[in-house]
Amino acid sequence: MEYTGHIKIVAKMPVAPENVETFIALASELIEASRAEEGNICYSLNADKKDPNTLVFTECWKDKEAIRFHNQTEHFTRILPQLKALCCADPSSELYLELK
Repeated sequence: MEYTGHIKIVAKMPVAPENVETFIALASELIEASRAEEGNICYSLNADKKDPNTLVFTECWKDKEAIRFHNQTEHFTRILPQLKALCCADPSSELYLELK
């Protein structure tokens, strides 16, 4: 198999129902800043069809270096802990390699 080099991330965040609006507001700032990063291809927040309190970030990055850079940005290191605090269970994430 051949890969494009792009990496996709799916991060599931089980948010407490009373925290969903706050989560979305904080996530909006993270999304806007992340989309402006040079190595970002796409970054969005989605609601799980079966459980609207499970919010899912879907991201696509140019390469591993773009993810490393993103994980060290001010907006990511500041906002992610706040988002995690609004969750009612541990978040999870999976990485995927995009096929050519």
